[in-house]
Amino acid sequence: MPQASSSDSVFTGLPPESYGFKRIIYSKNKYVATVTINRPDVLNCFDTTTLKELGTAFLDAASDDAIAVVVITGAGDKAFCTGADLKEQEEHILSKPNNYYKWMYSFIEMHDRLRNIGKPTIARLNGMVVGGGNELNMACDLAIAADHVTIKQVGAARGSVAAGGATQWLPLIIGDRRAREMLLLCENIDAFTALDWGLVNQVVPATMLDQAVAEMAEKLYNKLPECTRYTKQQLNFWRDFSWSMTIGHAREWLSLHAGHLETAEGLKAFRQKGDIPYDKIRTKEQGPASLMNPSMDLRNCPKCQSEMPVSFAFCGSCGQGLGDK
Repeated sequence: MPQASSSDSVFTGLPPESYGFKRIIYSKNKYVATVTINRPDVLNCFDTTTLKELGTAFLDAASDDAIAVVVITGAGDKAFCTGADLKEQEEHILSKPNNYYKWMYSFIEMHDRLRNIGKPTIARLNGMVVGGGNELNMACDLAIAADHVTIKQVGAARGSVAAGGATQWLPLIIGDRRAREMLLLCENIDAFTALDWGLVNQVVPATMLDQAVAEMAEKLYNKLPECTRYTKQQLNFWRDFSWSMTIGHAREWLSLHAGHLETAEGLKAFRQKGDIPYDKIRTKEQGPASLMNPSMDLRNCPKCQSEMPVSFAFCGSCGQGLGDK
């Protein structure tokens, strides 16, 4: 990724094509910069590279005085963003939980750059909005949703805690009871419910989404830039306060639990496209602590049914031979 080569370019931004982004599409058209997560094959989830590219684009848009409004969206019509890339999480974080601490740095930096961009931001919600995708939505100033959009938090159901914006900002935006409903039940809400709750500003047919975003961007352009910037700063007070008071703690807790049983089971269910065995997990957590890393691949002993790592030749509970490794 290129670095600004002169003090002048630091203050003016660079042409979007100069960055050579691989995970996002970054474009500028008159006074609007559009940042598109371009991973439709994985429902526009973000891996570490995506987070870093988003942060770079936000920094550039903040520096470019020709840009008055920033639009964030996802490629295609199925998903706006579905949060963290669980394949990356399973491959690089589950067995090495300290990597989550590094991943979270990129996540926090991306959010800080977006919130402090100094220009109004619009979330163009073109499809499902899930987990960290909804946190990205809430980090924007305004949101317009296509009428087929659904929004959902999934942490408590899938082995995580939605403390990257959702636990902090949902109560501020939709109220405490509704925030608890979204975060504890992890159920979809449709676009019109999101509109009624105040989670989005407009709902339009998908064919009118671009027109609605362009109209809102034009209204924002026709406002005073310095007054708008400081209005944002004042509006951000409670978001910034709740974020700054909790995000460091969340980074530590999530890193320490990145290899935990609940996380491992959630990722396993994702990989196998199956259900999480909630009863089994509750039973395990009521018993003695296991000395094994829950991220290990396990198999059941044919005699006593105890779970053993696939590398074991014999069952550690009953001594039964486990056959080929």
